Amino acid sequence: MAVIPGNLLKQVSSPADLRLLDEDQLEQLCAELRRFIIEVIASHPGHLGASLGTVELAVAIHYVFKTPYDKLIWDVGHQAYAHKILTGRCEQFYTNRTYHGISGFPKMSESEYDAFGVGHSSTSISAALGMAVAAKLQGDSKRQHIAVIGDGSMTAGMAFEAMNHAGVSSANLLIILNDNGIAIDRNVGALKDYLTNMVTSRTYNKVRNKIWQLLGGNTRYGQNTRAIVKQLGGAIKGTLLTRSNLFEALGLRYFGPVDGHDVVRLTRLLRDLSRIPGPKLLHVITKKGKGLEKAEQDPTTYHAPGAFDKVTGELIEKKCTEALPPKYQNVFGKTIIELARLNSRVVGITPAMPSGCSLNMMMQVMPERAFDVGIAEQHAVTFSAGLAAQGQVPFCNIYSSFMQRAYDQVIHDVALQNLPVVFCLDRGGLVGEDGATHHGVYDLAYFRSIPNMIVSAPMNEEELRNLMYTAQYKNYGPFSIRYPRGRGVNPDWSNTPFKIVEIGKGRKLKDGVKVAVLSIGHIGNIAAEAIRIVADEGINPAHYDMRFVKPVDEELLHEVLRQYPVVITVEDGTIVGGLGSSVLEFMADNNYHATIKRIGVPDRFIEQGTPMELYHECGMDATSIANTIRELVK
Repeated sequence: MAVIPGNLLKQVSSPADLRLLDEDQLEQLCAELRRFIIEVIASHPGHLGASLGTVELAVAIHYVFKTPYDKLIWDVGHQAYAHKILTGRCEQFYTNRTYHGISGFPKMSESEYDAFGVGHSSTSISAALGMAVAAKLQGDSKRQHIAVIGDGSMTAGMAFEAMNHAGVSSANLLIILNDNGIAIDRNVGALKDYLTNMVTSRTYNKVRNKIWQLLGGNTRYGQNTRAIVKQLGGAIKGTLLTRSNLFEALGLRYFGPVDGHDVVRLTRLLRDLSRIPGPKLLHVITKKGKGLEKAEQDPTTYHAPGAFDKVTGELIEKKCTEALPPKYQNVFGKTIIELARLNSRVVGITPAMPSGCSLNMMMQVMPERAFDVGIAEQHAVTFSAGLAAQGQVPFCNIYSSFMQRAYDQVIHDVALQNLPVVFCLDRGGLVGEDGATHHGVYDLAYFRSIPNMIVSAPMNEEELRNLMYTAQYKNYGPFSIRYPRGRGVNPDWSNTPFKIVEIGKGRKLKDGVKVAVLSIGHIGNIAAEAIRIVADEGINPAHYDMRFVKPVDEELLHEVLRQYPVVITVEDGTIVGGLGSSVLEFMADNNYHATIKRIGVPDRFIEQGTPMELYHECGMDATSIANTIRELVK
């Protein structure tokens, strides 16, 4: 059943409609908007907590600024559901993150109000600054540029690089720091402590109140803006605390902290700030999960909770009478604890994803050997390199799509020095509803091109455990293990003893006739299902689990290419540069001639949908693979 928006929300199909409302109607609109988000996401799961915390902020920004002429960029995009609803996508919101529906993140091709595509963190200030400078070069001095950064994104180095540049520019830029104290997990590090101190300091709050009074308090001030700015400067310079304000030191005029859930106060403050030229930062305090008690109490779980009861907030668990295989990330979490007990040099590192990758398990039992470094993939890799250089065995767990942000560090700081960092790439392959920004489909190709790098992918839980055990057993140099989001295949995985895996060696799963299927990683289970389908028709393909794309098993490839005239490669990654490419290169180098079909992610960006919908689109599901086998053996 469709969710019906409230009476006021029905009247708002665009920000232009929003601006027709009276200021005293905004609080009711926010309540209706928050309730609408809760009711839709309860049955059409998405990123809940962050967007509940930015309802008032979204309303205030669109109420004050002339979007889409004024450019608004939402960092990461987890915060942007209210923005989407207010900008003409209310009726389509139930299709959020679904196949052929609207994207879960702002997307330029989807709406003119989405000024910049986002999905990875900490890009908003750089993009907004670029737009502001472009406006200045084009002679447009009136356009406003707003970057809303929060949900942990301020911990990344790129945000500071952008602020460092913005502070010496005269760009018409407003940075809104949405400070909710949490990304997916609780924020960590010195910046988190610094922001907390700013919020709780009595001295600082006296200055904050003085600033608010100078801006007119709860009434529209009629004083000259230039005079206000001058007084603000005097107030700021008058205290030691604000002289040491990090943002002021970077050249940004700082305002706040202010209550991010007081929509009327926010609109008045934003209107005042819009009259102040140059780079500015507004520090806004919000509560992640605002308006749903369960989400406020447990923001980590309710970051993207799945289905839940829209009234009570209780999660709706899918009932299953059979024992389910474990999630790969939980296999990682339990296995690294086992390895750490066997090997005192093992440590774990993650950039702000401890619960997502299950390093939180190690943090609970060995907190001194497990490190959450915040949203800082580049630092995570080089930090791991430093640990390895001094004899530790770091398991650096980063989602495949996020590892893209640290590619130079992998090459320069790890591979070039041949350091034994174990990269565990979670969410490898087509991840599903998060779409193009989060699909981890490039790691096999981009790691395969790096000298000294071992590139592997387990087909199941036992193989993941064995590869992790092998990687720490002795110094092999850089070692990559990639695995998908979701469950494996064996509910009894935890009872399997560790075994050493021979580096660069695959395994034959079954003999066959005429055609051989070579797979890498978990998708090998789907290939096996396709082989079972065609077996009922008298077609008998061989099946090999390659395990490694680098070094590739040349002995195995010689065996396959001498025996089978038809070869099919199957991988949950881009077919450009991955397993299929490595087989083609081997054939060319060794003068083999065979019919080869590469199955994998095509050379284009894949949108959102369930993994099986996307596998079917790319010809990677069991039925499609079976059809390919039939066609090639005719």
